[in-house]
Amino acid sequence: MAAIIEIFWTFLRLGLVAFGGPVAHLAYFRRWLIDERGWLSDAAYAQIIALCHLLPGPSSSQTGFAIGIQRAGLAGGLAAFVGFTLPSALIMIGLGYGINHWGDINQAGWVQGLKLAAIAVVANALYGMARQLCPDLPRLGFAIAAAIGASLIPGISGQLTMIAVGAGFALVALPRPTQSTTVLNSPINRLQGGLLLAVFGALLVLSILTNLQATTLWAVLYQSGALVFGGGHVVLPLLETGLVAPELIDSERFLAGYGAAQAIPGPVFSFGGYLGAQIHTAQPLLGGLLGLAMIFAPGMLLVAGLMPFWQTLSRYTRVQQALLGINAAVVGLIAAVLWDPLLSAGITDLSDALIATAALAALAGLRLPVYWVVAACALAAELLTHLG
Repeated sequence: MAAIIEIFWTFLRLGLVAFGGPVAHLAYFRRWLIDERGWLSDAAYAQIIALCHLLPGPSSSQTGFAIGIQRAGLAGGLAAFVGFTLPSALIMIGLGYGINHWGDINQAGWVQGLKLAAIAVVANALYGMARQLCPDLPRLGFAIAAAIGASLIPGISGQLTMIAVGAGFALVALPRPTQSTTVLNSPINRLQGGLLLAVFGALLVLSILTNLQATTLWAVLYQSGALVFGGGHVVLPLLETGLVAPELIDSERFLAGYGAAQAIPGPVFSFGGYLGAQIHTAQPLLGGLLGLAMIFAPGMLLVAGLMPFWQTLSRYTRVQQALLGINAAVVGLIAAVLWDPLLSAGITDLSDALIATAALAALAGLRLPVYWVVAACALAAELLTHLG
């Protein structure tokens, strides 16, 4: 019990200060947990990162969850997850509840500012991901093709098609990566891992069957969490298609919440709490908790379920090879969403374009913290609204 309390308290403090997105979170983890506390070796930490990047879901949250499992089993993993997610979850559920009681916010200047901040954040993330995940012409070319394909094929079917084609493209056109050496010893046995994977699969099938009847929040969030490779920004296309298109939430509120999620510490996937509170207006707290559970559950089930099989799985370089093409497809999907709806719906006049451009310059050129940039966008747009 002492170990679980220590894990929860340590990750709670991380959740309060971990600004900057998944890459920054991994740096925090290494400093606090590896360098200062010695919870894992560098080699074991690298293997956890490799496993989490191979899987769909929020990579930094999955990494923290896996570290907790290594430290104190499944209970330790849950303590790490709850501690790291709690601050951002409370903020986002509270924001979703507050917006429901502020009346019509579609013409509010600060909401437009959050949308413009989202444009800058996604554009900056797209550039960084393209440099990392599309370092050669074949992958860059496929990313462009995936952006076009996702724009031409409507709905989530286009996105899933591009991901599947990306895997096939990599197996045919890209070199096979070298095999890595596994140093993880999972406290979860193979029977437990198999059961967790079965739960993941059963919920995925149930979510698909549910959405065939009628679009529901839990099914969209679960499918998004189960199918998104690359973390927070990558989930945007799936959520926008699954929730905005069927009019479960309007585009203004959706983009405002996504912009706000960039300004807080912790995982961007806490956006699921905001969506739950927005859509389930009668019981926003329960809706927010449902949103959080459904968007995070697939990634956590996969990490816990595959940890006992990782030593065998990591020998199959074809799996890692397919992931290279999937990552290139993901870059294309984000580019498609940056164009529509972010740019097409978010930029309405010259002042919007100037604010978004200045925000992008602050992020990419000056490397200012993202929460400062988001706050500045909201303030600038609000001031322009009053001046106009």
